[in-house]
Amino acid sequence: MGDQTGGDPFGGRLAPGERPAVLCVDFVRAYLDAGSPLFAGVESVRAAAAELMAVARECGVPVVHTRVEYLPGGVDGGLFYRKVPALACLQRGSPLAAFAPGLEPRDGELVITKQYASAFFGTSLASALRVQGVDTLVIAGVSTSGCIRATAVDALQHGFVPLVVREAVGDRAPEPHEANLYDIQAKYGEVVSLEEAAGILRAL
Repeated sequence: MGDQTGGDPFGGRLAPGERPAVLCVDFVRAYLDAGSPLFAGVESVRAAAAELMAVARECGVPVVHTRVEYLPGGVDGGLFYRKVPALACLQRGSPLAAFAPGLEPRDGELVITKQYASAFFGTSLASALRVQGVDTLVIAGVSTSGCIRATAVDALQHGFVPLVVREAVGDRAPEPHEANLYDIQAKYGEVVSLEEAAGILRAL
């Protein structure tokens, strides 16, 4: 990918760096179990993310996971918890807060616990990535219009190139999913296919 804009004021491109990490955002049961109030119905995303993780591990690329967890009553959730009552299913100890089968972290992989949409807000993620020399984040997870967009924007603002993997992110409806991928590509990062992402990891 180059960085030429041509005649399109939103046509810039960010080239991936040399030290990527795969960031798996909130692959917990709450978004993948049909009985959950946060169910997103994105089974194809689960399979794509599992494939992306497998490629990263095969290539020795760091895999980082996030999850959302609240203290009882959501006392650490602030206005976000108040705005979205369904987040109560992510209180500490809830089975819906556990990682979904097939998408669990492996021993030694970094797990970031957050309370808000962005994986960076109020967490140690940026400093942990910098210590490892990471310059690019290959992003998978849910939901596209919430935690994925917020994380991509903050990745850019922290100086990491965000590569959002189209098949490995999802939302509850196609309209917000596509609209937010459009905005991410236009202003905040690069939307890439699973095949492209795997190729970037394997080319290292």
